[in-house]
Amino acid sequence: MVSKKTKASSLPTIRPRFKIENIVASANLGIELDLYAIAQKVHDVEYEPEQFPGAILKLKVPRTSLLLFKNGKVICTGSKSEEDVKQALSQAVKLLIPHTRKH
Repeated sequence: MVSKKTKASSLPTIRPRFKIENIVASANLGIELDLYAIAQKVHDVEYEPEQFPGAILKLKVPRTSLLLFKNGKVICTGSKSEEDVKQALSQAVKLLIPHTRKH
């Protein structure tokens, strides 16, 4: 004789393991950015306006990329923690302050 199992007891227990690999965060610096000046004067910045309207700042520590837009908006990608995001944005602000104008 085959015993009938209840539907709930026949389901396997699944406990997924996960690791945070990439956090995407957005920020507004509240200042206007001169992307041409930034690309010329700040190391590790790529800016090709005919390809993409933002400049790309690549940081080594923490290993992140920041998309910088003229209106002061920033997208931070590649961070693995909220602390990395804060550190990356703090570094970016220090690098960008000489190339900004208040709104």
